[in-house]
Amino acid sequence: MSALSLLRAALLLSLGFLGVSEAVAQCGTRQVSTRIMGGQDSQQGMWPWQVNIRSNDFSFCGGSLITSKWVISASHCFNRTNPPSFYTVYLGSYQLTGANGNEIPMAIQRFIVHPNYTSPEYGHDITLVELSSDVNFTNYIQPVCLPSAGVNFPTGLQCWVTGWGNIASNVSLRDPNTLQQVAVPLIGNQQCNSILQAPSPLGPSSFAILNDMLCAGYIDGGKDSCQGDSGGPLVCAAANQWYLVGVVSFGDGCGQPNRPGVYVRVTAYLDWIESYIPEASANVLNASFTGPFISLYNNNITTTAVPAPSNTTQTSGVTGSTTTTTIFVPDASTTVVASTFLCAWITLLLACL
Repeated sequence: MSALSLLRAALLLSLGFLGVSEAVAQCGTRQVSTRIMGGQDSQQGMWPWQVNIRSNDFSFCGGSLITSKWVISASHCFNRTNPPSFYTVYLGSYQLTGANGNEIPMAIQRFIVHPNYTSPEYGHDITLVELSSDVNFTNYIQPVCLPSAGVNFPTGLQCWVTGWGNIASNVSLRDPNTLQQVAVPLIGNQQCNSILQAPSPLGPSSFAILNDMLCAGYIDGGKDSCQGDSGGPLVCAAANQWYLVGVVSFGDGCGQPNRPGVYVRVTAYLDWIESYIPEASANVLNASFTGPFISLYNNNITTTAVPAPSNTTQTSGVTGSTTTTTIFVPDASTTVVASTFLCAWITLLLACL
């Protein structure tokens, strides 16, 4: 074999090891670098899988992009009697009433409400939304990963919920309607059911946490998803990627004591999701959530360092007081280095062909 052939083979083999087999975005990564997260306003591009779903009746919900053509949202955001044209998905949104050059509106080809859905309190509050065409990924439009079945979600794990809904019960988000974010701890189902039996200004709880549900929030309240956030993402980070752990479903008020938010447990629906979206399996990854952990009490927040990367139904805003926490957040620094390296290899390969 000639030296040129050997060089070609080495280049192609190295590209294969680096995963350059098709031009797709790596799920759960952000191209906008940020390492300090807290407060309420997010930064543009911080949550690139977040979408805004607007209806012809001027209501809206959230959703999460999981592939170039599919979004996950909540069933109670959709009326089965409405045609797909009744809804529009906006990707890359940041400020709903401000100028946003990164926003792209997309028509809906179809939406698939889970066949067992009747009401959020009875579960199955999940809907798949197919866009009219594939979307081009940008720094502000990226898919989120899905955790594989069997992944453990430890109590106290710090996760993030985002949306444009109310900032408190019956208090709308003010112009320019900047995408809100809040950190909340996960709560195990058994403990959450016990919490719901505790006294609350809202009275006794009338619902139970089922196996396809997930709780997140503070026992003493204060930070929560709220009306207008439904269908939006509850995401947790593992190593260098973000995972869609929950879908905003319902709650008893917003940020009330002993009434944490209730989310659809995404892992309970992986088979159903993949039956309609086989390509989504590429973004279903095994993950080990090892922190950071925060207190279940809003007035006693503690964090642990994130390990360094290995290389009331809520027609659902996010409500909460401002607390800034400095943590490691997966960003695009390693991606930029890798991209520069890949470009050099590709240029050399083309010169040899």
